Amino acid sequence: MSNNGSSPSALTDDVDVLIVGAGPVGLFGAYYAGVRGLRTAVVDSLSQVGGQVSAMYPEKQIYDIAGFPAVSGRDLIAGLVEQAAQYQPTYLLGQEAQTLHREPDPGGGIDRLVVTTSAGTKIVTRTIVVTGGIGTFTPRPLPAGEDFLGRGLEYFVPDPASYVGRAVVIVGGGDSAVDWALMLHPIASSVTLVHRRDQFRAHHGSVEALHASPVTVITNAQVTATRGDRTLEEVTITPNPVKGPDGVVKGEPQTLPCERLVAALGFTANLGPLREWGVDLHDNRHLIVDSAMRTNVPGIFSAGDITEYDGKVRLIAVGFGEVATAVNNAAVHIDPEAQLFPGHSTDNPHPVALTT
Repeated sequence: MSNNGSSPSALTDDVDVLIVGAGPVGLFGAYYAGVRGLRTAVVDSLSQVGGQVSAMYPEKQIYDIAGFPAVSGRDLIAGLVEQAAQYQPTYLLGQEAQTLHREPDPGGGIDRLVVTTSAGTKIVTRTIVVTGGIGTFTPRPLPAGEDFLGRGLEYFVPDPASYVGRAVVIVGGGDSAVDWALMLHPIASSVTLVHRRDQFRAHHGSVEALHASPVTVITNAQVTATRGDRTLEEVTITPNPVKGPDGVVKGEPQTLPCERLVAALGFTANLGPLREWGVDLHDNRHLIVDSAMRTNVPGIFSAGDITEYDGKVRLIAVGFGEVATAVNNAAVHIDPEAQLFPGHSTDNPHPVALTT
């Protein structure tokens, strides 16, 4: 399997741990699986790693990560990727984990779990750790711009370098939209933020910074048309109709140059095909686990916001500990003779291979 991006369809590979979800908890799980000498693949429906952090607040400061008085979402994810990279996990991005079935182990060991993704990738694994946050993320589409997806329209800003010197229009009123506007205005030729309301959902301090910046802010309006030859060149922004004393009044549309259009309209999230895996659920959206992070299905563990147990606290910091617990118990599930406690990283910083 490839280590950088989506793998070809119909690809089959054999790993020890399949991590479902490439958010912070999943990325730390990939590191910890490497510590235990486990071959690891990470699958995520999004086209980039980082989960909610990358999708919703990449530039926000996070204050409750141990050891960091403050760290931006982007820097946190970059550090987690670098930490896991020393063990070379395989990333299968832009594809959703869908079907699951079991196959007997040819050597007489534990059953193999076989997961097939939406891209047709087939992963044969001995354990699964689900770290899918609140489930599969699907960007809410911008109807007027879908034809330019990948040709000027994006739902994320994974690499600011591609926005240097460009005319940028951002659509949305949440943290992602405002964060990206503040991040891009120093490098873009222009940044315009379009929001369909006059009130923003983003953090108050960020909104104040937005209005104090050179970003052009257009509220009570929507992007209603996109045009260009091979790539996006301009957009039409139309004010929302206003009901006045003489009836409904429509403002005049305006056309702006636009080489990069970022649709930060939020995401829908659900468990999707995971509901068909036989895992016990709480409120039909959280996976029930025990103190070892085991679900009711042998070989399937879970950690992070997607889990449920008595006293559950949904914080990234909690998820880090849960996924370490899940991975260490997965190691024992694979090899019952293995030690549950992995030892201290300062004593043994190199991965220890398990007996297969």
